[in-house]
Amino acid sequence: MKLSTAGMYLLIMLILPDIINAQPQHVKNNKSKELFMNTTQHNKEVVQRIFEQGLNKRNLDLLKDLVADEFTGLQGKNGAEGFVMPLLPLIKAFPDIQWNIVELIAEGDKVVIRWKWDGTQTASWLSLPATGKTITNEGTGILTLKNGKVISAQVLTDRLGFLQALDVLPQDVNVLFSKKAHNGQVNFIDRFFVPAAAIQAFRQRVKINRDMIKQLPGFIEDAVYEYKDGDGNLICITVALWQSQEALNHAKEAVQAAYKKEGFDAPAMFKKLGITADRGVYTQVFE
Repeated sequence: MKLSTAGMYLLIMLILPDIINAQPQHVKNNKSKELFMNTTQHNKEVVQRIFEQGLNKRNLDLLKDLVADEFTGLQGKNGAEGFVMPLLPLIKAFPDIQWNIVELIAEGDKVVIRWKWDGTQTASWLSLPATGKTITNEGTGILTLKNGKVISAQVLTDRLGFLQALDVLPQDVNVLFSKKAHNGQVNFIDRFFVPAAAIQAFRQRVKINRDMIKQLPGFIEDAVYEYKDGDGNLICITVALWQSQEALNHAKEAVQAAYKKEGFDAPAMFKKLGITADRGVYTQVFE
């Protein structure tokens, strides 16, 4: 049977989609995998450029191309300004500072970077005068990217080691406390950075917490140390001495239960007020 020209055209149109879609599935999968790998590699390159070209070479304008406008920094600023603002006091105090990338790992839209930085303190940092000391410190960041730009970042640095290197805190932080931990006792030490506008609310909360823990089993005594930086922000260190690690664990559970009963959300308060904290448990190791 012979088909007319119109019939032949209709037949071609009917089978053409099957022909187009008949490419092997593994070809599609390979293309998807290739696209995923290209995006992941590009994200790594973006983060590498931020540190090596943006920060190390002080080409801060470059960050406008690498950080999305939706990025929100610790101080509430957006975009490239929000990303770099927390670093400006560090760059001012350590003008020769260089971030050396130790490890760079990417998976999907996230890049994990581990770095060590070196710098000489030739100017004051916050309210601390220049020491002339060369400092080495390290940190880790988890950056999330979208369309080739950073949209969020979680950063963890060795702030305790940094303060010890600047002689703000002793190498054995237990000496901050009048009564050293011994025979299984432990010191629970918090360091807080509190923006000037949040100091009153923070101090009220600290008083509530101190009154609370003094009633808990295993509590021995506590102390609070603080100073203000050049911008009026508060750096506060609290130290609580507990009879044992077990007593401290029970105290943490009791505090969380009290928070729940009160309807108090500490992380939400800290985020709202821009408060950051470093926490740790310390035991006596040298007499």
